[in-house]
Order: sequence, then structure tokens, then C-alpha cells
Amino acid sequence: MRSIQYRFLVAALAVVLGSAIAQSQTPDAGPPAGPGGMGHFGHMLGFYSDMLGLTDAQMTQAKGILQKEMPNLRPLLQQIRQTEQQLKPYEQGTFDEAKVAAIAAQAQQAQTQLLIAKTRIHSELYQILTPDQQQKLNQFEANRQARMQRHMNQQSAAPPSD
Repeated sequence: MRSIQYRFLVAALAVVLGSAIAQSQTPDAGPPAGPGGMGHFGHMLGFYSDMLGLTDAQMTQAKGILQKEMPNLRPLLQQIRQTEQQLKPYEQGTFDEAKVAAIAAQAQQAQTQLLIAKTRIHSELYQILTPDQQQKLNQFEANRQARMQRHMNQQSAAPPSD
């Protein structure tokens, strides 16, 4: 049961962080939107607030957790973004496996630190939920996992298109 909870939290934050990375790569998109001016994090927090029925106190705690962690996440996200930029010449030009491997090794440390930070954030956010909210979140995750599995089964059953 615990592993499902953590998988959901990791998946949710991966979506949030992926969107944050994509959003951060767009030129000056304007002021952050969502609750508390937290950009995509605010939108996700709003979604979970509605779905789980978070109280004002829980929202304040969640915002505090995210605001506390953002200074740790920004440099990691920037490192990952820089790594992606370093790989572009090898994607669009001559491939050099040794150089790509060296860049990938550098990126691995940032990815590991990001995964640790994401797990810490998810754990902190999960702890502010009531048992009923935790159960609702677990059910949401189970349903999401089932949808993903059905989708994957449909993809593997479909004939390859040329």
C-alpha cells in the first residue's frame, strides 16, 4: 500500500517538475499563475486541493513546503536544462558516445538529487493529509495506474504503423 502512495506522489511531482521545466524554457511567459503565484505548482496544488478537499490550513502548509523546497529545486532543474542543451549538438550532428556518456554521468547526479528532493516533498505533503484524504489520494493513484496500464496494453496490442 505504501509503495502505491509513493509511486503516485513521485509521478505527480514528475508531471509538475516536467511542466515546470518546459515552462521555464519558454521566454518570459509572464508572472506565475495559480494560487500564491507559484506557477504550475500552484495549478497542481489547486487541483489536489479541489480533489482532496484541503483546508485553508493544509493549503498554507503545502504552499510553505513548496516554497521552502523551490530554492533547492531551481538549481537542479537548471542543471538538467543545461545538460539537455549540451546534448543538442550530438542529437543534431555527429554523435560521440564518449562525450555523451560524460555529459550523462554529470546529469545523473542532478537527477539523483532531484529524485531525493521530489520524494522528500511528496512525503512532507502526504503527511499533512488526513487519513480520509490519504485514502482518497491512494484511490486516485490506483485508478490512474489502472488507466495507464490499460493504455500501455492498448499500445502494445496495436499493430505498428509505418
